[in-house]
Amino acid sequence: MPVVVVESPAKAKTINKYLGNDYTVLASYGHVRDLPPKNGSVLPDNDFEMLWEVASDSKKHIKAIVDALKNDNELILATDPDREGEAISWHLTEALTNRKAIKKDTPVSRVVFNAITKTAVTEAMKNPREVDAPLVEAYLARRALDYLVGFNLSPVLWRKLPGAKSAGRVQSVCLRLIVEREMEIEKFRPQEYWTVKALLQTPRGQTYEARLTTLAGDKLDKFSIADETQAEMAVQAINSRDLTVTAVEAKPGSRNPSPPFMTSTLQQEASRKFGMGAKQAMGCAQRLYEAGLITYMRTDGIDMAPEAVSGARDAIKAKFGNKYVPSSPRIYKNKAKNAQEAHECIRPTDMMVDTAAAKIMDGDQRKLYDLIYKRTMASQMEAARFERTAVDVASSDGQVVLRANGQVMLFDGFIAVYEEGKDDQQDKVVDDDDKRLPQITQGEAADKKKIDPEQHFTQPPPRYTEATLVKRMEELGIGRPSTYASIVTTIQDRGYVEKDKNRLIPQDKGRLVTVFLSHYFSRYLEYDFTADLENQLDEVSAGDADYKEVLGRFWRDFSAAIAETADLRIGEVLEKINDVLSPHLFPPNEDGTDPRLCPNCGAGRLSMRTARAGGAFIGCSNYPECRYTRPFGPPNPEAEASAIPPDGKLLGEDAGDEIRVFKGRFGPYVQRGQVTEDNKKPPRTGVPADWDPEGIALADALKLLELPRLIGTHPEDGVNVWANLGRYGPYIKHAENTSFKGGTNANLETVEDVWTVGMNRAVQLLAEKVASRGNRGKAAVPIRELGEHPEAGGPVNIFDGKYGPYVKWEKINATIPDTVEPADLTMAQAVDLIDERAAKSGKKVKKKAAPKKKAAAKKPAAKKPAAKKKPAAKKTAD
Repeated sequence: MPVVVVESPAKAKTINKYLGNDYTVLASYGHVRDLPPKNGSVLPDNDFEMLWEVASDSKKHIKAIVDALKNDNELILATDPDREGEAISWHLTEALTNRKAIKKDTPVSRVVFNAITKTAVTEAMKNPREVDAPLVEAYLARRALDYLVGFNLSPVLWRKLPGAKSAGRVQSVCLRLIVEREMEIEKFRPQEYWTVKALLQTPRGQTYEARLTTLAGDKLDKFSIADETQAEMAVQAINSRDLTVTAVEAKPGSRNPSPPFMTSTLQQEASRKFGMGAKQAMGCAQRLYEAGLITYMRTDGIDMAPEAVSGARDAIKAKFGNKYVPSSPRIYKNKAKNAQEAHECIRPTDMMVDTAAAKIMDGDQRKLYDLIYKRTMASQMEAARFERTAVDVASSDGQVVLRANGQVMLFDGFIAVYEEGKDDQQDKVVDDDDKRLPQITQGEAADKKKIDPEQHFTQPPPRYTEATLVKRMEELGIGRPSTYASIVTTIQDRGYVEKDKNRLIPQDKGRLVTVFLSHYFSRYLEYDFTADLENQLDEVSAGDADYKEVLGRFWRDFSAAIAETADLRIGEVLEKINDVLSPHLFPPNEDGTDPRLCPNCGAGRLSMRTARAGGAFIGCSNYPECRYTRPFGPPNPEAEASAIPPDGKLLGEDAGDEIRVFKGRFGPYVQRGQVTEDNKKPPRTGVPADWDPEGIALADALKLLELPRLIGTHPEDGVNVWANLGRYGPYIKHAENTSFKGGTNANLETVEDVWTVGMNRAVQLLAEKVASRGNRGKAAVPIRELGEHPEAGGPVNIFDGKYGPYVKWEKINATIPDTVEPADLTMAQAVDLIDERAAKSGKKVKKKAAPKKKAAAKKPAAKKPAAKKKPAAKKTAD
């Protein structure tokens, strides 16, 4: 049986159904090798040699493939049909060759399919090829570039900008977009303007709204009516005149559907409609792809296969009728940057399978499939047809003209299924397109019922959402389908950006990194430079450029830029950042005084300072004589009063000792006294997680510093019983002294119990804890038994756990979704839950039937090796 390798166990399970027992399908669990996260993994001076390392988790997966190849000397690589998939196949080939599992006579082939369906998989098996060398070289170039930037630029940040974490090739450019947008918002000054709206009535008593467009014979623009006085004059001008309908113009209009999804548009629409982040959307799409429900989800392409177009048209006809099917199929032009990395659009594999028929258990996956299904259907439907009407109402002297707009939908077309969401629309006063107008005849009078002036202010550009950020990156040519989600996720994980109400807000450390890089590495943050480098990498994947030449050109200039920062002094860097961020850090005072003058000593100048533990803050130049500090960012008197500076916030004194609260590496804590040569470890106690460290009072700090609290001696053995706060919350301890070695712990319900719990309650809790230990090892009783696992053997049962019902097989516990009743759960659903949980935890569900058949087929020659392999198979299942 040839050995087929894919990335994930879920994908392996689906493919195995189509290939049957003639193949052994195994999962690599993603990449099996990577560059070690240390200097020297890429060697520019040695022709960019890359030193790869097999991940510890991957060794067992490689071993499983090695063992399988001992029984059948043929390898088929069926990883994903993109650059990353090609790289995984290449890594597998290299790793297996190093393990001598691939020999000179081992046939190795590469197959790709854009959808995991029986037709696509079986057809791919008929058309094997070799690993695509240009795609692999494009991967190597990207990986080397990202490594060289990260491992050379990040140390510069650590040395010159304490508190900064790291920098990346594309992530830093993406962060620049967000920071620059925030600066635009801060610099924005709203401008006032007015509009005038009239409620008019036809001779038949029907009303409609019209907007003033001409005043005193002049056509109005947005800012023509600048204030309330001018608006009132406009109202008087309308009220003083009789109005007549001077023109009624009706024009037919139509709207065509949006093209089917590619990666970026799917992420954008999932964000608009469901608030899904790019990472979440791609995770759901990955599960749908592996289940065989949609085509491959990382693509720049929007074209559809002819059979898919035909299937969509048949589904439209069946569900909506002939009038919704265009006379000829809609053809969408592929806009991929690189045709070799492009695939078909993201669409359902079977257009007759709608969301209900797909029977998807997971709620997010169900929503995403519904979105993909409807968008694909709509893309092949008839256009929506409208009749747009514009009515002009004017005075007889032509000094005043108002316009009413409206439309009537004549045929809904694709809108019956789907309508694309919209991004932010700024400064939009009114939207008349969707209004319906009554019957209005040219020449008839328009009776004025109400005239309303409305005040408006221009709005700043909106903060990016993940959807608008991905859209902007795509417009600039930054990143590619496989990288959008990871880029947006990385800048959030590093704390450079936070998401609030679906908006991406740059944090202070993100501003610092951007300003530093913009000044000292400006070229590498330029949008054009990054986009051009992406195009060069596309040329590599197309076979039109040598990847080592691309790396050489980049490294020559980049290494020189790194070298130029060697002599930079931290003070010089901080002063440059002070100047650039001055409008943000030191905005002008209303009274005209110097905003950088220290409010504490009145002599020193405020500037940015850094502390290795606390990051950036604003401090006085007269330190240590003046210890004034405030948080990094614009002045905020309320926040400054409660903020904890890097050297701690003084709460007061007790017995001659200063009591301070600090923000430490492992969380906030209170401390008695200062660190000195004679007192290197002053008394400290962590602040409970549900306490506000910035609002803590002296009395609270003293209570914490008294811990652990001695409750008394245990009445049975005379050993001390203590109350304390620990890493996992409040607890009591039965131990002789405060070294707390050995003894028994029991949890307390609340932090306040630490100071209030008495001996009776403590003895009861300790007794209950000892009694609970006696129940360890006793098997829980299942609430329902489903039977034997159909593929791997062993009982599959349902239990009721602390966090709800779950399925248990072997050592794998899988939570049952809230949408499924345990009594209704089928064995097939249980197996899917087990497989999904096993994939997440890196475990493996191995079939028991396949090895038996193999041993039986080669009984005389394979009897001895088969006996050795059975224990290993059992161990894998465990």
